[in-house]
Amino acid sequence: MSFLENISTELQNLIYIFASILFITGIKMLGKEDTAVKGNFLSALAMFIAVIVTFLGPEITVNPYIILAGIVVGALIGSLIALKVKMTSIPEMVALFNGFGGLATFFIAWSEFNSNADNTFQYVLIMITTYIGGVTFSGSIVAYGKLSEKLRIQKGSFITKLFTTVFYASLIYLLYAIFLTKTLSLPFDFYILLLALTLIGGIGFVLPIGGGDMPVVISLLNSFSGIAAAFAGLLLTNNVLIVAGSLVGASGLILTVIMAKAMNRSIGNILFVGYALSSTKSSSEETGEVKPINVSDAYLILENASSVLIIPGYGMAVAQAQHVVRELGELLEANGTEVKYGIHPVAGRMPGHMNVLLAEANVPYDVLVEPDDVNPMMDTVDVAVVIGANDVVNPSATEEPGSPIYGMPIIEVHNARTVFVLKRSMSSGFAGVQNPLFFKENTRMLFGDAKDSIGGLVSEFKE
Repeated sequence: MSFLENISTELQNLIYIFASILFITGIKMLGKEDTAVKGNFLSALAMFIAVIVTFLGPEITVNPYIILAGIVVGALIGSLIALKVKMTSIPEMVALFNGFGGLATFFIAWSEFNSNADNTFQYVLIMITTYIGGVTFSGSIVAYGKLSEKLRIQKGSFITKLFTTVFYASLIYLLYAIFLTKTLSLPFDFYILLLALTLIGGIGFVLPIGGGDMPVVISLLNSFSGIAAAFAGLLLTNNVLIVAGSLVGASGLILTVIMAKAMNRSIGNILFVGYALSSTKSSSEETGEVKPINVSDAYLILENASSVLIIPGYGMAVAQAQHVVRELGELLEANGTEVKYGIHPVAGRMPGHMNVLLAEANVPYDVLVEPDDVNPMMDTVDVAVVIGANDVVNPSATEEPGSPIYGMPIIEVHNARTVFVLKRSMSSGFAGVQNPLFFKENTRMLFGDAKDSIGGLVSEFKE
């Protein structure tokens, strides 16, 4: 290596360190609402700097215009998707982006296998990176299908069992690829078979998991994409890719553990057991009588309430009602009512889904409360307004030992003095479990589109 090349390499590594610092700072800033936008920008800038510096390195012989064209095309596609996607479709977008990250590392490992598989350490890394990247990609595509409700396959169906079998077979074959290829040779290209089994196995990994568990699965797939990127960085001896991948992998895994804890279940239970089938009734309350209420009567109760807790769920996202919810909250506060927003960790269909929606509507972060904060004082809440949430307020979790969700921490709105449940129908939640809350004595059902119902309440207050 010449002196100039050595100087260039040292400068490249210094810029990698700078980009890594930006990554760490950006991710840390994502933890607070008022700095999240800036943190997202810093992380994106760090990635841009890392990509540019990598392809300006002395060892890269690819035409720089081709690289620049790839960056521009990728940036345009990503920007268009992010700008056009509806807030209700953010979970699906996150799932797809996780998958594309896995696909990138899958191709990197494939390329390295064809050019650099002699070293034992490198060889093992290639096998593991191939597997994690491939499973992340195909698993994320299945997660996208489930979240968008375009993929509806029963847990116990033949197709599900078939793909699940392939998943376990792919794990066994991965072990063969790592440990036995040097001693046991197959009459065909073993690596091509690994590629195929990995992609099919990823489908079998996510397909059996219930819809109610998708927030945890998205978080885990995000962790997988980071781990695969870190391994790809080891393959390419790229420091910034190792740092960025490790940060994403570790943070995603921590979030996965937090989400599983919020559901009072182990990760193994979520991935390999799931919610039990809920076709049988566990309580006579599930067939009780509901008590509907109209907007005018709901307004009269809210007008006289001294404290209101709003619990948003996926129904608020579907109705795109976050802005009118914020307006109702402001009108209640102007009327002298204390207003809080109860946020369950697994409300919606991705981690932090409700936080994102309320932040978009400029709801102050300090009025958001978690279940542990609000449950002890729930009996002092005059009105709890449940907007499209179901599983996270289901009292079966605390009252019915036979329920599939028994033991899952919930927001205990059934202990409030009055509960308004805003829903289009009496359908069960994403977990497929009926909700006895609808039949409680203190519950009133406000049927209809959440945005229209809340809008009606806003109009009543303004009049």
